[in-house]
Amino acid sequence: MTQDGRLVRGERTRSAVLEQALLLATVSGLDGLSLSQVADALGVSKSGLFAHWRSKEALQLAVVDQARRQWTERVIRPAMTAPPGVRRLWAVHDSRIAFYESGVLPGGCFFANAHFEFNARPGVVRDRLAAELTDWMTFLTGLATEAVTIGDLPAGVDPGQLAYQIEALGVCAVMQSPVLGAETTCRQARSSLLEHLRAIATDPTKLPERI
Repeated sequence: MTQDGRLVRGERTRSAVLEQALLLATVSGLDGLSLSQVADALGVSKSGLFAHWRSKEALQLAVVDQARRQWTERVIRPAMTAPPGVRRLWAVHDSRIAFYESGVLPGGCFFANAHFEFNARPGVVRDRLAAELTDWMTFLTGLATEAVTIGDLPAGVDPGQLAYQIEALGVCAVMQSPVLGAETTCRQARSSLLEHLRAIATDPTKLPERI
C-alpha cells in the first residue's frame, strides 16, 4: 500500500472511531468514554487506537470536535440556506429540533449532556466545551442581530435575550423528551418559538402560520 493509501485508510479509521465514540458518549457520558469501550464497540484492538489518541483526554477533545462537525452539518448548514433574517433564525431552531427527532444520537444532545457533566469539573475538556457554547450563543445572537438590522424584527428586540430564549427551548426539548416523549417536547419547542417570533416580527407572513 502506498503512503497516501495508508493515510486515507488511517483517516477513515479515525472517522469511524470518532463517530462511534460520539454515540457512546451520549449514553455513557464523555467522562465514561474509554479507548477500551470504543475498541470493543468497533471490534478492533485497543492498541490500534493509541496511534490516534494517546490519552483519554485526547479522545474526549477529539469527540468534542467531531460533535461540532456533526452539529455544523446537521443543524447550521441546512439553516443557512434560508433567507437571512427572521426566516433563518427560525430555520436554525427547526433544523436543531429535527436533528433531535432523527435519533442519530441515542442519548440525545451531546453538547447538552456534556455541559451538565463537566460544568463543575475544571480542566481542558470543560474549557473546550465552554468555548463551543460561547461560539454557539454568539452565532445565535448574530442571527438575531441580523434580523433586527434588516428590519425583520423591531429595533427594541434584544438579540442576546432572544438567543437565550431559543437555546432554552432547544435544551428543554431534548432534556425532557426521554420522560415526556420527543413528539410532545419537540412540538412544544417549535410552537413556542414560532408564536413568539410571529408576535414580534414586523412581517409575520415570512414565517409559517403554524406547525
